[in-house]
Amino acid sequence: QVQLVESGGGLVEPGGSLRLSCAGSGFSFSVYTMGWYRQAPQKQRELVASITSLGAANYADSMKGRFTISRDNAKKTVYLQMNSLKPEDTAVYICTSRLASKNYWGQGTQVTVSS
Repeated sequence: QVQLVESGGGLVEPGGSLRLSCAGSGFSFSVYTMGWYRQAPQKQRELVASITSLGAANYADSMKGRFTISRDNAKKTVYLQMNSLKPEDTAVYICTSRLASKNYWGQGTQVTVSS
């Protein structure tokens, strides 16, 4: 079965950094586009970043260059490096994988930015 398992979330102070990881299994990881979404209370789910099978990255404008997505196909893992975190970054961060009509979602990991 397909699995996407996120880790690395937690509590961090404003201005701090976190690195999220997502380990994939049960599908051809290297040919899928991988991505991160986030969802906060009372808000719609929004795209944070994505990275294609060829390594081309895209970011939401609101990230302002603070986040970096990367992937390691040998480890079947995608990462999200988050710097200069703000309270408004508080959300559940969800890992996703897609290829044409196939879409998979992880369970999410909580990120809380607070002093």
